[in-house]
Amino acid sequence: MRRSLLASVLETLERNIRLGERLALFEIGPVFLPVKGQPLPEEQVRLAIALSGRRFPSAWDRNGMEELDFFDLKGIVEALLEGLHIAGARFEAAERPGFHPAKCARLSVNGEEIGWLGELDPRVKARYSPLEPAVLAADLDAGKLYGLAPRGFEAAPVPAYPPVIEDLALIVDEALPNDRVVETIRTSGGFLLKRVELFDIFRGGQIGAGSKSLAYRLTYQAPNRTLTDAEAGKVRAKIMQALEKNLGAKVRKAEG
Repeated sequence: MRRSLLASVLETLERNIRLGERLALFEIGPVFLPVKGQPLPEEQVRLAIALSGRRFPSAWDRNGMEELDFFDLKGIVEALLEGLHIAGARFEAAERPGFHPAKCARLSVNGEEIGWLGELDPRVKARYSPLEPAVLAADLDAGKLYGLAPRGFEAAPVPAYPPVIEDLALIVDEALPNDRVVETIRTSGGFLLKRVELFDIFRGGQIGAGSKSLAYRLTYQAPNRTLTDAEAGKVRAKIMQALEKNLGAKVRKAEG
């Protein structure tokens, strides 16, 4: 009786890695975990995800050499949570056997542990040949996800008015996690802020040692009217004030 789905998914990845420049696999199934003092194990339904290879297929108009990384996997997990209408998710830096010690996150929902995701430990990856690119993997408790997903939910109509989209770049301490920045932006942005996307991370001499630059794409939208520049500016001002006050961030620019 298996205790993890990751080994099964990684074996499938190993067998098929030669067939394409990119592989993305998942498996849902039972695992059996020993319980101290009990003759029978605990049965859980888990979800395992594994990614490896290039972010984009090769083509004449791009070099196609960018490899999938942690943020690609995190985006998939976030899309899963959004599709299941599960709110209150949090990603925190963590350490977990089998994962890279500096590239692993713990996923929790409203304080309840759901699982882990990150880059595979190079020592574990070395057991599978020929997995040359980085391997991203997630091991999640599917049973808990089923339980957290609401049985009914309200669907919002397709917006009839155009959004206002702008980019916001800020300098923060290197140790500050992205989820704290996003949480601050969402909380201060209020109802009109519909989407926050991290699209760039920069480190360099002009930023300063111990700091990093994070660039976000913000989408504002009202359900009953077209937002004016002044209205979007008020929301942006609240966001910038919260970032500076609560996180000590230095806003670099705000562009439409």
